[in-house]
Amino acid sequence: MATLKITQVRSRIGASAQQRKNLDALGLRKINQSVEHSDSDIVKGMLERVKHLVKIEEVK
Repeated sequence: MATLKITQVRSRIGASAQQRKNLDALGLRKINQSVEHSDSDIVKGMLERVKHLVKIEEVK
């Protein structure tokens, strides 16, 4: 299974409460902070809601 590197590139200020909760659940708290998660359907669903706030890269 592939791994996704997720980097927050925009501020959470102005985001909805649900989007903030998704960022918290992903482990993102600051701009330019990166985390790695496995490529699962749950993570993809969370990323779909905050795709305008993050940058997603696939890591081997």
